[in-house]
Amino acid sequence: MPDTVRCPLLTVHWILMRQNISGGSPYEPIVGFSRAVRVGNMVHLAGTGPVGADNEDTAGQTRRIFSIAEKALAEAGATFADVVRTRMYLTHVEDWETVGHVHGEFFASVRPAATMVVVAQLLNPAWRIEIEMDAVVSDH
Repeated sequence: MPDTVRCPLLTVHWILMRQNISGGSPYEPIVGFSRAVRVGNMVHLAGTGPVGADNEDTAGQTRRIFSIAEKALAEAGATFADVVRTRMYLTHVEDWETVGHVHGEFFASVRPAATMVVVAQLLNPAWRIEIEMDAVVSDH
């Protein structure tokens, strides 16, 4: 159902288009998820692990996630400058500073609202970090 705004002189309807962005995972149709979803000017990036960087250190895994995220955001018409929120899930509390430094490499000037949480384990036991992002695409 479209969103509607009513005023005495006119009624405006918005139909928000949905764009699902695939990350190429064979599990996407099985589990029923997308790497990212854009609705209107909002982009939601799903929890992204360091696929292909299992043997990297924490900084390497975090940079791999940012590489995957950058591609998905671009496909949705967004950049890191549009990101307004990040959520970082770490499996080792001692990694917080390393992850924070890499996060700062990408967001030092953007400074999105950020949350860092330590969890018991991620889907792949070799992963030390997983990150979610939300973006609002502006009319540059």
